[in-house]
Amino acid sequence: MKIAMVGQFPPHFGGVGVHIHTLSKELVKQGHEVYVITYPHKEIKDIDGIHVIGTKGLSIPGIRGLMFKFNAKRALKELIQKEDIDIIHGHYLFPAGDVAVEVGNKHNIKTYVTAHGSDMFELYKKQPFMRSPIKKVLKNADGVFAVSNALKHEIIATGVRGIANKTKLSWNSVDIDKFSNKENDSFKQEYKLFDKPIVLFVGNLIKRKNVDSLLEAKKIANSDYYLVIVGDGPLFKKLKKKAEEEDIRDVIFTGSRNDVEDIIPSCDILILPSFSESFGLVLIEALACGKPVIGSDVGGISEIINDDVGLLVNPNKISSIADAIDNLVNDDDLRYVLSLNARNRALDFSKVDIPYDEVK
Repeated sequence: MKIAMVGQFPPHFGGVGVHIHTLSKELVKQGHEVYVITYPHKEIKDIDGIHVIGTKGLSIPGIRGLMFKFNAKRALKELIQKEDIDIIHGHYLFPAGDVAVEVGNKHNIKTYVTAHGSDMFELYKKQPFMRSPIKKVLKNADGVFAVSNALKHEIIATGVRGIANKTKLSWNSVDIDKFSNKENDSFKQEYKLFDKPIVLFVGNLIKRKNVDSLLEAKKIANSDYYLVIVGDGPLFKKLKKKAEEEDIRDVIFTGSRNDVEDIIPSCDILILPSFSESFGLVLIEALACGKPVIGSDVGGISEIINDDVGLLVNPNKISSIADAIDNLVNDDDLRYVLSLNARNRALDFSKVDIPYDEVK
């Protein structure tokens, strides 16, 4: 079959891109042909047998999504004229899902959309003007996928007619060969971090990820550790300045990196203190590397972390985050026990399920 994906894709960073890449690779492996229409980037190229189509436009905050909606729609129409597309799959309900549904309905092509989290938890819930277009996408899609049960419940709660019957769970998955528990100290060597434990955060530096609370927790810590923050975003300069001006010691900002699979094995603990999170892909990547994890007791995070592999915290309480970090940093035995269970928990998310009814 020929499948067209719409949404974020490497070399763009983020969980949506990883999800599309993983699913597309499995489809290609099974003999299907996959095309991905993604956001503009100067380094767009075909990878892993996947045909990648970059759109035109500028990545300007505020209009980036609208530009992508227009240009992706045009690119998808051009693709349909050239190829006999069987399935269109939009990742993230707006704008990618909107593009997929509008073009798919017009050309009578089976269309699916995947909600990835902030499209429902942020756009839908916190921006009232987005509720109508998102409901329209949910109504007109032939099938709706959610990457966690928490997100599935949120979608069903919209009350769109028939939504419960066509919404199903489609977990994120982890490549357990790429993310492994083999020893790798390359990152430690790069930054000379050998004398104390490493607590690692990986993600976009935006308000929802709650990195500011990690800095506050470091200020009141009763343990000694390096806090490594991997990622970039609108809060990068502000957070780095905060650490410097408030003399929060042993905090390392690396900026954006494309070698996360080599960085995670160097850490001792991975933490994701988000205020909201549909899933938390980096958590299962850390588990696959045999690392204990700390995460907020919200959304899909609480579906991943159990007592065997990590700790859950209240993201609204600095003390909760600080105490959890202290508990693991100060207790070598507990970290060891949790790390023993981590890889097995990651195996629960290692299988890539093809979600389409047409592909068995």
